[in-house]
Amino acid sequence: MSFYLWLAAGSAAGGFINGLAGFGTALFALGFWLQILSPIEAVSMVVIMSVVSGLQGVALVRQSIRENPIRLSRFVVPGLVGIPLGTKLLAIVSPLTIKMTVAIFLIAYGGFILLRRDLPRLARQRPMIDGLAGFVGGILGGAASLSGVVPTMWCALQPWSKSEQRAVLQPFNVLILAIAAAVFAVSGYYSWQSIPLILIALPITLVSAQVGIWAFKRLSDDQFRRLLVTLMFVSGLIIVAKEVLLV
Repeated sequence: MSFYLWLAAGSAAGGFINGLAGFGTALFALGFWLQILSPIEAVSMVVIMSVVSGLQGVALVRQSIRENPIRLSRFVVPGLVGIPLGTKLLAIVSPLTIKMTVAIFLIAYGGFILLRRDLPRLARQRPMIDGLAGFVGGILGGAASLSGVVPTMWCALQPWSKSEQRAVLQPFNVLILAIAAAVFAVSGYYSWQSIPLILIALPITLVSAQVGIWAFKRLSDDQFRRLLVTLMFVSGLIIVAKEVLLV
């Protein structure tokens, strides 16, 4: 019974945060699932949950996506280029080094921004940096399943509405992680034993994502921006805590 409680808790936490913010399924679900599953099983399952629950968020902001598809493409196209580079990076740098570097940066960045009374906001668009953020996101997605980190940090500084920010983050993460899921499937990470667990986790994730979407709709644009920064700070703490506990 405790096994299924951990499984359900991770599904609910990951689904809710994805519905609320458009990212973070892995960071919040893995804290529960790594207690009962091997790292490969947990990560391969969480990628599927991220994609499926993320599709609901994509539908939520489909109008904003249609209004500015070029802005989304500035993130997605470089992100796709970055994925194979991220997988090659693993042959040079250990996953622990990558994750801890990202975590320290998240904590420093999120903590600094949160200490300010007013969140900084850029006055004009910078397409080149959009592409760079997507490219680095693709690298981190291929190297450590952290595709949303850099795009989220960059989007939180933009003078965009919450729907416009999510219209970039949600489809970007869904696409990058869908490719990761396909790679996992080809690599044989999914077994007959994992299918029943996925079927149990999936409905809990979907329902929890709907609760998160309900909460998202009630946030103002400024509240959503502050939520993103807060989650980045918390995500950094979670990454450090996981690695310390695993050691």
